[in-house]
Amino acid sequence: MGTSRELTLADGRALQVHDTGRGGALTVVWHHGTPQTGALLAPLVEAAQARDIRVVSYGRAGYGGSSAQPGRTVSSAAEDVRQLADALGLDRFAALGASGGGPHALACAALLPGRVRAAAVYASPAPYTEEFDWYAGMADDSSLRAASEGREARLAHHGEFVEDSFLPVDFETLKGPWSVLGRDAGAAESSVEAQADDDVAFTSPWGFELADVAAPVLLAHGGGDRVVPMAHAESLLRGLPHAELWLRPRDGHISVLHTVPVSLDWLLAQP
Repeated sequence: MGTSRELTLADGRALQVHDTGRGGALTVVWHHGTPQTGALLAPLVEAAQARDIRVVSYGRAGYGGSSAQPGRTVSSAAEDVRQLADALGLDRFAALGASGGGPHALACAALLPGRVRAAAVYASPAPYTEEFDWYAGMADDSSLRAASEGREARLAHHGEFVEDSFLPVDFETLKGPWSVLGRDAGAAESSVEAQADDDVAFTSPWGFELADVAAPVLLAHGGGDRVVPMAHAESLLRGLPHAELWLRPRDGHISVLHTVPVSLDWLLAQP
């Protein structure tokens, strides 16, 4: 389905990179959710290849063979992706992120303005704010609340999967082509410190402002999402200068990924 390589970054860290190669219409850089390994996911690759789109993915720091980076912020992803893009000879590309990958895709759009032509994010959290109840509607907010107290507090927290986090339509989605996402998340469950670093980054200043994102952004969000509730999408929509929201009233956190093919069409339509 693609090739993998280990890229050595300027600070000596390893970044595990996956690449479908080819694809002349567009290149998208995929930012995976929490937790995942960064491996290429078949439904995304198949939809991209049908549109002559190249997909590049990578393991965020601490995941899937990539070196850890304690203390990283959401904005740290932009420098890793800049070096990744330089190594692969990518001039301009789109950023694509799901769930915990959404903020990191937005970081690239904000901090690599000459290179990221557009971004699409699915079920993405918004920056922490007291302008609305950031935790309201989450089936389980315990990990994020622990993370808001710092890395050590988050590492000391031992949460368990809360089944109510997902709707029946989410579980159905995980039985179909997107079952690969569930398997990959299972493979990344042991990346405890990386998950903690993600959560601390989400609940801390991101290192950029939403107003810094000049590129067009597509927000796809399920109205029934119990992991990242709808209020987060509304907050992102208010803060991003050039965003549009595709609300999927009957979708949850996973089933919203059924919008991947049409969102790739949206990315292709951007200048």
